[in-house]
Amino acid sequence: MKRIGFLSFGHWSASPHSGTRSASDALLQSIELAVAAEELGADGAYFRVHHFAQQLASPFPLLAAIGARTSRIEIGTAVIDMRYENPFYMAEDAGAADLIAGGRLQLGISRGSPEQVIDGYRHFGHLPAAGEDDGGMARRQTGVLLDLLRGEGFAEPNPRPMFPNPPGLLRLEPHSPGLRERIWWGAATNATATWAAGLGMHMMTSTLKFDESGQPLHIQQAEQIAAFREAWAAAGHGREGRVSVSRSIFPLVDDRDHAYFGHSQQSSDQIGYLDETTRAVFGRTYAAEPDALVALLSEDSALAAADTILLTIPNQLGVDYNAHVIESVLRHVAPALGWR
Repeated sequence: MKRIGFLSFGHWSASPHSGTRSASDALLQSIELAVAAEELGADGAYFRVHHFAQQLASPFPLLAAIGARTSRIEIGTAVIDMRYENPFYMAEDAGAADLIAGGRLQLGISRGSPEQVIDGYRHFGHLPAAGEDDGGMARRQTGVLLDLLRGEGFAEPNPRPMFPNPPGLLRLEPHSPGLRERIWWGAATNATATWAAGLGMHMMTSTLKFDESGQPLHIQQAEQIAAFREAWAAAGHGREGRVSVSRSIFPLVDDRDHAYFGHSQQSSDQIGYLDETTRAVFGRTYAAEPDALVALLSEDSALAAADTILLTIPNQLGVDYNAHVIESVLRHVAPALGWR
């Protein structure tokens, strides 16, 4: 059985053509769309984190607000850039948001994507250690976060505390039991997929991946998923290792759909460079009548291998239209893909 949720970047723009013209619009509309998605029967509401951009950036107030307004839907990120995070403060924020949501957080984290500014993590007070690059720093800070989320005491208590302490070493509070087992890693390569599996993190694979073989995106991602599952089994975690795949899917069922996406030019994967040396393959947009969409998506081997599908949405088209897109996928496409 598949789970299907949406993924929003939370863009906003003052353009008169945008339905999301401010940071306030982006945040409040994100909450309303998550509520609408739950009512429609979707399984997840996920949000991207980008710093120094007119997009969603500080996820935990948003996740907590959605958690307070919903009761069933999974709430997550895809992904938080760990180069920018203080793992101690993050563990407290994540614990609080997860408790408010009743244990529904699914936190996607990663090394992050190309930035809006040069080495933006420096402005947040983070620098790679000697001999370490920014990716290594992100993985190191991830290790600290995973340790903290276990909830074990590590800090020596003050002999004259303001409030009475429980016996033994102290942990960060609030602690949310089980959150450590709901951390995902956004993997752009087969190697990081295997690394994440060894640490007991679930895997997210996006609409782009480092090009490691020249094959179409879905084939490379299927190979990545297979590597993840093999490493997960070898690690013997004793629980299910989950995998999500992001896709841009738009059933053409009314005039609005045809106007927005009926003439989509991105009907095949694209090749580009994330920096001077990193070649990546970018996934296509799927836009067609429902029967044609089902036929196209049935050939996507990564979708077949994943247990969770995240629908990337054009959030600036507004809550009503994006709820319509989610409903169209759930009604006309998802059952043929194994949903419910």
